Amino acid sequence: MNLTTQQKRICEQVVNVFETGSMHGDYGAIARFADGPNGIRQVTYGRSQTTEYGKLHDLVEKYAGSGGSLSDELKPFVDKIGHTPLVDDDKFLDLLRQAGKDQVMQRVQDEFFDARYFQPAMRWASDNGFSQALSALVIYDSFIHSGSIPGFLRKLFPAKTPANGGKEQDWIVQYVDTRDKWLRNHSNELLRKTVYRTECFNREIQRGNWDFSQLPVDAHGIKVSGT
Repeated sequence: MNLTTQQKRICEQVVNVFETGSMHGDYGAIARFADGPNGIRQVTYGRSQTTEYGKLHDLVEKYAGSGGSLSDELKPFVDKIGHTPLVDDDKFLDLLRQAGKDQVMQRVQDEFFDARYFQPAMRWASDNGFSQALSALVIYDSFIHSGSIPGFLRKLFPAKTPANGGKEQDWIVQYVDTRDKWLRNHSNELLRKTVYRTECFNREIQRGNWDFSQLPVDAHGIKVSGT
């Protein structure tokens, strides 16, 4: 997977829209959903939304050690994240919102989401033989939204990855279709509401926009061009 700077930026901006409604990302964005372990409520935070029982600890720990304007105030919370529920801790949530305005936090988040989500997604893509920009977007979005390419979804369609002798576009088409059906019929209403992700991918597939030569990309009503 060897993306141009613009192609990478399009992937990031589309996912930013999906996660926060902003092409450039809302670094202070906070949401609370009952999608934690065993369905418990948890905080999701930041430009591309990382979760309280996922990687939020790592993000806040990195910011706390980076000399940001609110680093010292957030340090006492670092060891609590993922262990002590903070979903209703107003002080913690307010500090996160304020920290999102800090350029240090914005830089930390850019580095964090690239290292913890984008690069692992691109390694998976490369290891499995994918090379096209639209494939990169579909795979990156899965890493953000589901943490990976879920194995149970891969078992639901026959296409093989390019590394296993399959055709790249066939695999992406079948994966997006399978993921779309899974989201639309999920028992969790919150997930059913996220089908705008697969709808976006299907529009670009239908346009044959595998290299993002046709711009803008319509991401849930926001026009993305990688600028």
